[in-house]
Amino acid sequence: MDGEYDLVIVGGGISGAALLYTVAKFTDIESVALFEKEPEIAAINSHHTNNSQTLHFGDIETNYSLEKAEEVKAGAEMVAGYLETNDPDREMHAKRSKMALAVGKEEVDRLEDRYHEQGFGDLFPKLDAIDREEIAAIEPKVVDGREPDTEMLALQTPDGYTVDYGELATDFVRRVEDEDGVDVFTGTKVEKIHETGDEFLIETERGWYESEATVVAAGSHSLQIAKAMGYGEDMSLLPVAGSFFVAEDGMLNGKVYTLQMAKLPFAAVHGDAEVHDQGLTRFGPTAKVVPALERGRLSTVRDFFDVFKLSPDSVLSYANILADRVLLPYVLENLVYDLPVVGKRAFLPHVRKVVPTVQADDIERAKGYGGVRPQIVDTDAKSLDMGEAKITGDGIVFNITPSPGASTCLQNAMRDAEQLTEWLDVEFDDAAFRAATIDHFPRGSDT
Repeated sequence: MDGEYDLVIVGGGISGAALLYTVAKFTDIESVALFEKEPEIAAINSHHTNNSQTLHFGDIETNYSLEKAEEVKAGAEMVAGYLETNDPDREMHAKRSKMALAVGKEEVDRLEDRYHEQGFGDLFPKLDAIDREEIAAIEPKVVDGREPDTEMLALQTPDGYTVDYGELATDFVRRVEDEDGVDVFTGTKVEKIHETGDEFLIETERGWYESEATVVAAGSHSLQIAKAMGYGEDMSLLPVAGSFFVAEDGMLNGKVYTLQMAKLPFAAVHGDAEVHDQGLTRFGPTAKVVPALERGRLSTVRDFFDVFKLSPDSVLSYANILADRVLLPYVLENLVYDLPVVGKRAFLPHVRKVVPTVQADDIERAKGYGGVRPQIVDTDAKSLDMGEAKITGDGIVFNITPSPGASTCLQNAMRDAEQLTEWLDVEFDDAAFRAATIDHFPRGSDT
């Protein structure tokens, strides 16, 4: 045996890194190891080019119910509080305006109802309903070029955190990796996890390791590992690859989200300034269904079929989902956006919903940007599962798509830490954890 630990974490993205930080700082777990198959921490979906960089609070995400927004808000405030106290020079994040934009009477009515009647204005005290003139003062290019009689409304807040989740994950690891009892193994793939009854044997490229408890936080690969161990038989994956277009003349000062289309689980098109370069504006994401667990890696096609398994339930689930009269046209339309020349012209109307004066020559496909979101499929119900995807066994947790995973990474880590305290008979210092995170979130007029 090459090492024995109380806890092994598989996956060094934002979720695994947040858990490592949480258990190393706020529990009395004596030994923990993190294994990451890439040479660096957060090299895949948590890398800043592979996600929308948004810290989701639920205030401008118009597909969230009030109940979901309340839960996401608590998790996002933990991350924001951590950033406020640990990143004063804003090397990992930027703080800018953000808004949900309604254009036309139907959308304006919908957004007004959400703010006044559904309770979002009460839940988010810093969220304001602003009119056309106020929108123009914050984001002039959102208003320029629109017909003067077009109704407009936005829900706007100064809490627009744009986050480099790769740097945040690296920071989590950096703060604990030199502590006694903490080992971090990068460039080390976990080949298999063996469950022996009272412990787990972790088979890796580096050797064999033993743990009393295990948390698998490897994104899409979490379900692959779970299925190999006999878990998650009622689940499959619909991997969705997101892409972006970029403009280089600083079109937006912050984030501008359009309203979410009903019945779609994917993010509505939005525009936002890049975390490390406010002069670069992203528009997207697109959403293309792909048979792979990682963007641009053909080797993960085989991994996808390990999860899919070509079972009748999986095939019927895909057929049922993709036959939906809203989802199918959306999937086919998104395929067009990847085509040379015609792709960006087809996507241009979505960009113009945010910045009306944009021309095709103003935007280019963002090469090398975009990751894969593993949308869970419930093969019993033959439907997409919009909730959090977590499988809990005896001494083991598989975190697959805790949505929105990056924004709620510390909240999910706290919950896993609480579960681990039961399994390992240790203590979790909840008060100290909150003092280091959510207690630093600026409230009221303290921005």
